[in-house]
Amino acid sequence: MKKTTNIAISVQDVHKTFKLPHEKNSSIKGALLNIHRRNKGYERQHVLKGISFDIKKGEFFGIVGRNGSGKSTLLKLLAGIYTPDSGAVRVKGKLTPFIELGVGFNPELTGRENVFLNGALLGFNRKEMTAMYKDIVAFAELERFMDQKLKNYSSGMQVRLAFSIAIRVQSDILVLDEVLAVGDAAFQKKCYDYFMLLKKNKRTVILVTHDMGAVRQYCDRAIMINSGEMVAQGKPERVAQRYQKLFTDELSSEEKTTKPQNKKTTKNHWGNGRMMCLTPKLKLDKTKLVITSRFKAKVDVPPPVMGFTIFGPAGVNILEGNTLRSHFKTRALKAGEEVELVWHIPNIFAMGSYTVSVACCDQSTTEFYDWFNEAVGFDVMKEHFTSGIVDPALKIDNYVVKE
Repeated sequence: MKKTTNIAISVQDVHKTFKLPHEKNSSIKGALLNIHRRNKGYERQHVLKGISFDIKKGEFFGIVGRNGSGKSTLLKLLAGIYTPDSGAVRVKGKLTPFIELGVGFNPELTGRENVFLNGALLGFNRKEMTAMYKDIVAFAELERFMDQKLKNYSSGMQVRLAFSIAIRVQSDILVLDEVLAVGDAAFQKKCYDYFMLLKKNKRTVILVTHDMGAVRQYCDRAIMINSGEMVAQGKPERVAQRYQKLFTDELSSEEKTTKPQNKKTTKNHWGNGRMMCLTPKLKLDKTKLVITSRFKAKVDVPPPVMGFTIFGPAGVNILEGNTLRSHFKTRALKAGEEVELVWHIPNIFAMGSYTVSVACCDQSTTEFYDWFNEAVGFDVMKEHFTSGIVDPALKIDNYVVKE
């Protein structure tokens, strides 16, 4: 029998369908004429098809999938907004969904009035909201706008205010749906800091996002949904790559180029085959790691993005770089041309075994030509052991004892 004491959410063989009407009756006459065609007037859309997974207490869990895959329906099932046609959703503890932030806001009221209104909807009394008001406004960075009517706020300002209120709720489980896209860089940093605090405090969090960087950085595990089915689950890196591969495969099928692409898909290689990642060369000494990465164009390609990722002993992404991030301008490549890049990285690695993956893609970073997982590895041996991910050679300038 499965132990459930450490399970916060259990989703077992969940199915969900909706009826989509073919015809819309705009009059009583139309409804009467179509009364005998009721069964022909609808089709069933099978949105979720036997989804099953468990989320452990204290886990940061990612859900990814393209638009229309069934993610929103799944979230509403977890939040209790929908009920499944069959299967079961069990939630242990209080769940707060950040699915539609700002529901209940009144555009004719001021920002200040909406804070107290939205707080009341979340279960706070006026005294509690008064105590939190300054922190809410400061977090949302809307001090100058709180006495303006909400209808004069931009959509981003409204969501920032709603998010700042919602995070005051103390619940066992949080469901975050694309809140990383809220606000400018400074506000997004606050969101990132908040997520790191949740992770540090072992709160159970479900993050639904299209940002694979966020999945890799925050999530302990993740799943991918496509066309209502769960097609991948497990380590964030594996799921993130599966999501990126989905778009690459679709772009390849739509392109219908007349030139052969020699697509290569193996355990370690995936991509559309327009370029190939060759095995990189490594040189490691006490001070630095040198990665010589090599790529070959199979067909003519516009200026590509080329990079690498280093994974630590536990398979965690600890360092990555690419030409786009380094503002290094590449040029278009002709079929058959090879390019070589040399990366110099300080040897700050802790003792252990590491692997290097290399990849190349287009400038939008959505069409991957080739991703070569675990292309090469290296071992770091040191005289001492450290529990940290990195182990830089630190220098102490002075040592002064004062009486």
